Amino acid sequence: MFSRPPPNLRLRLSSTRNYAISLKPGQILPGKKYPRVFSDKKLFQYNWYTKILNTTHHAPLIFLHRDDFTANRLKKLRRDIQVASQKYTKQAEEKGQVVTHPPTLTVVRTSIFGAAMRDFPDINLKDAQEMVDGVQGGYAVLSLPVLDPPLLHSILRAMERSVPPRPKKTAAEIAKEIEEKNADPAQPGRKMKRQRPILTPDLKVLGAFVEGKVLLPDRMKEVSRLPTLDSLRAQIVGLLSAPSAQLAGVLSQASGGQLARTLEGFRKALEEEVEGGLEKAAS
Repeated sequence: MFSRPPPNLRLRLSSTRNYAISLKPGQILPGKKYPRVFSDKKLFQYNWYTKILNTTHHAPLIFLHRDDFTANRLKKLRRDIQVASQKYTKQAEEKGQVVTHPPTLTVVRTSIFGAAMRDFPDINLKDAQEMVDGVQGGYAVLSLPVLDPPLLHSILRAMERSVPPRPKKTAAEIAKEIEEKNADPAQPGRKMKRQRPILTPDLKVLGAFVEGKVLLPDRMKEVSRLPTLDSLRAQIVGLLSAPSAQLAGVLSQASGGQLARTLEGFRKALEEEVEGGLEKAAS
């Protein structure tokens, strides 16, 4: 379990300038030491992000793009995610499983997080760059306690309900905004009263990283529709035991006088297949 940053650091992370995550090697400047060594607060962030990436060896890390989120709106999103995970946690405890930590939503600083990803050994940087390529703005990552499709599906649905997709503006709405922006003030020479804009938060799932693999949103949805891990194990056991069960059934049916008839049926079927193959070859 990784430690959470102090409150003053969390506030500073949420108000930093927004850039895209770059996974390309940095430009080597004269007089600078490489590899780059962070210090003080940047070193704390780098180590903290590295601990988060280390959790992907056994659980997924979901990459999110956030826009126009206030502090209160971010708290509500965290609460909605926690509520969605409580059902899974209760079922896991009933089965005797230990959940190490609840889902944790972390707002990240793109420059330091990109450096941590570049130095992380178990990640395909090419696939990761495709996931975050050209996406600017606020970033956040959501770490899950385990890789379990029902839990992943529940979390994705909770985020969709908590932050519905932002409706696209029509051409008329865009034209009206431009007109209001360029219009002359109602009272020239008088300072207009400043109005606080109404923010409509937007949240997009960029992909996930787990066990050294990058999953894009479409692939994530496919994984979330799978049954539980226990159900998958039972299906695998069933597939492995099916051939032996079928063979036992054939032998039990072929016991006694039925054995000769069964073998005779197999012989005729093989002869028909051979004759059919010869006819096709002759034609």
